[in-house]
Amino acid sequence: MYGGELSSRSSKVRSRTAPLPPFNPEAGASPFPGYRLIRLRGRGGFATVWEATGPDGQLLALKFMSSHQGQSTIREVRALRAFTRFSHPHLLPIHQVWSIPGQIVIAMELADATLLDLMLLYTEDFNRPIEPDRLIRYFTQAASALDFLNARRHTWDGRTVGFQHGDIKPNNILLVGDVAKLADYGLATPTTGPKTPCHRHGTAEYVAPEVFQGFASDTGDQFSLAVTYHVLRAGRFPFPPPPPMNELTRGYVRPAPDLAHVSAAERAVLARALSPIPQTRFATCTAFVDALAAAVEVKPGSQSTRVS
Repeated sequence: MYGGELSSRSSKVRSRTAPLPPFNPEAGASPFPGYRLIRLRGRGGFATVWEATGPDGQLLALKFMSSHQGQSTIREVRALRAFTRFSHPHLLPIHQVWSIPGQIVIAMELADATLLDLMLLYTEDFNRPIEPDRLIRYFTQAASALDFLNARRHTWDGRTVGFQHGDIKPNNILLVGDVAKLADYGLATPTTGPKTPCHRHGTAEYVAPEVFQGFASDTGDQFSLAVTYHVLRAGRFPFPPPPPMNELTRGYVRPAPDLAHVSAAERAVLARALSPIPQTRFATCTAFVDALAAAVEVKPGSQSTRVS
């Protein structure tokens, strides 16, 4: 009931402090003054991405992420806010990060597609894999961004750190025109040395084995990039499916990768990048992709210009 008794002072205080209902994203809705949602662009387990217009009429993407995940959400928001300071031609820019009832909202550049979308287009419409030179071009760009992140040159809580992205996979490498850009930085781990304790997180099929054991290495993103390459090149994972991340034990060991569906030259490069021993992988993601380019005989200069 909404009778006269509810007009007491104490009831008014309770009414003013009652939580607001969660925002429901839908076409035409305005999560903030000046922003308007146009259409849904993607949906995941804990987030949706909408095409929207901003205050100046520009098109952008708004990602709505559930804020009911406790400490994991707090960790993701801290990482996302750190990434708003980064500028690199192959990192998808984050413009702002907000909190609204029930949601964390990230405003970012609007992309055209992901590498997963491109793979599905080639498979379903052309019945063939992505051309090696095109794939190497995108991987050269992604490797440039990863080496920028991984290098211990960033300031975080008063320390100089590197960042392991922590969730490299085909749908987190986006295409803006014909340029590849990394996205989804919420699981990034700041690193101060070659072995940094971290929560077990990421997508189990792509994550480096040391993450199963509870630490991040300097070459974890390279491992995930190598799995991503194999998926896009061969249309399958190089490993059998692991248990769900929340069921993995520290003693879990993957079998050796099955690389029979790529060329012998590619197998040698991928086997090194997929080593279970982090120190035996390539020194950088760029070195790994350069070796792949040589393996598939892509000529130097056919990829995008490298950015340090």
